[in-house]
Amino acid sequence: MNAPIGVFDSGIGGLTVAKEIMRQIPGESLVYFGDTARVPYGSKSKNTVCKYSKQIAKFLLTQDVKAIVIACNTASALARGELEDMVDVPVIDVVQPGARMAAASTKNNKIGVIGTQSTIKSGIYESYLHKINPELTVVSKACPLFVPLVEEGLFEDRITEDVVSRYLHDMKEYEIDALVLGCTHYPLLRGVIGREMGESVKLVNPAYETAKSLKDLLKEKDLLNVSGEKPEHKFFVSDGVDQFRSFANSILPYQVENTTVVDIESY
Repeated sequence: MNAPIGVFDSGIGGLTVAKEIMRQIPGESLVYFGDTARVPYGSKSKNTVCKYSKQIAKFLLTQDVKAIVIACNTASALARGELEDMVDVPVIDVVQPGARMAAASTKNNKIGVIGTQSTIKSGIYESYLHKINPELTVVSKACPLFVPLVEEGLFEDRITEDVVSRYLHDMKEYEIDALVLGCTHYPLLRGVIGREMGESVKLVNPAYETAKSLKDLLKEKDLLNVSGEKPEHKFFVSDGVDQFRSFANSILPYQVENTTVVDIESY
């Protein structure tokens, strides 16, 4: 089926998911929406995140998408159920695939989860992990400063190292051997986080796992694009075109030449 896949995030972090989809399912076209005018979602209420997510889903449906990927952990945690009730296309989030990989990766049943305040407060990762294995010990930590550090491009900066150390130093005392990067911005800080946690801790990237799950879902529902036509990717934001395009071109295996501003409040 030659329709595109809709992908959305509160801003630019979801581009890590788009990157993995492009890499793992290269025949698929994407429509990406980054809600750059209203970022971050992590400190906002459930009602607000659900409202924003519904507006974005309505917009994506005008692009005739065949599936919607919630490339934002906060929106996945707070809005997935309402989106599934609203749309007629499959919806996939980034939380469940990451939780499954973390549960499969741990050897001592001790897993860490880092994310935004809303994601951690929701307890969504703990809930999924304990459904998979009730014996797991889950240690969670909100790391709200990671998102602005990524948005500023400070991936390997002394400031970033200091902030990562401050947030994660205590987590090492719990002897976790798997750490879920529970925000799509966080894989861009993978190097600094990995050095802080040490080689004995496996870093779980939900973006990678989500692309794998999406591929399986498209196969299962016979929605894979087998036309052989070259994929066409479209990018939309609610503000800040130049900053978005510059960031996208620094991480995607695809040159983003055009980005369109959408009045998302009208949806």
